[in-house]
Amino acid sequence: MTIAVIIPVLNEACGIGQTLSHTATLGFDELIVVDGGSSDQTCAVVESCAGRLQNRPCSGPAPASPTIRLLKAAAGRARQLNAGVAGSRCEVLLFLHADTYLPTDARQAISTALSDEACVGGRFDVRFDSPRPIARLVGHMMNLRSRWSGIATGDQALFVRRDVFERTGRFAEIPLMEDIEFSRRLKRAGRLAPLRSQVVTAFRRWERNGPVRTILLMWTLRFLYWIGVSPYRLQHFYSIVR
Repeated sequence: MTIAVIIPVLNEACGIGQTLSHTATLGFDELIVVDGGSSDQTCAVVESCAGRLQNRPCSGPAPASPTIRLLKAAAGRARQLNAGVAGSRCEVLLFLHADTYLPTDARQAISTALSDEACVGGRFDVRFDSPRPIARLVGHMMNLRSRWSGIATGDQALFVRRDVFERTGRFAEIPLMEDIEFSRRLKRAGRLAPLRSQVVTAFRRWERNGPVRTILLMWTLRFLYWIGVSPYRLQHFYSIVR
């Protein structure tokens, strides 16, 4: 099966090059970066990185370089993800944050999970890039919550069969919680694979605003969303921890 990695970006010049360089070694067929109107050098970094990676010599058992493309869309993670899907030709879609590194066995893990026809998609466990005990605790709790509820967040690198994505509908173009909303619909479509392999993601959001404050605010926002408060009302508070 062919697999596309779709990465929405907005002012990610400092890290997107490293993410692309790492992801390009993992054997995927397409890497699609969707810019939402960055005001820094994000697009230039992506284009430079794409040229370097796609022109590198292939030697030994290394996988062939994937097709790397830069697309542009209106700002908003859901809009950017939907634009990435529209620009992809692959059978499986993997949604990755710009500050997240996939495990080296990511492609094989996805292929193995989807060899079961009842499995419509899944997600990875998450680990933060900080050695602080609070970072390990947050990652552990995220994984437990996801395994218990069957709901995943964008930090966990969601993946889905393309035909299921098209059948269940695109990401809802809401200002936040698009990953939760999509994950809930995906859960109703069939079995989801909670992969034990870990993605490594940045702890910057928690470090910048204080781990305890950020955790409490995120839990509060998700609780309010679960009881029906509109994402449009919640977006002001979410901007505090972005």
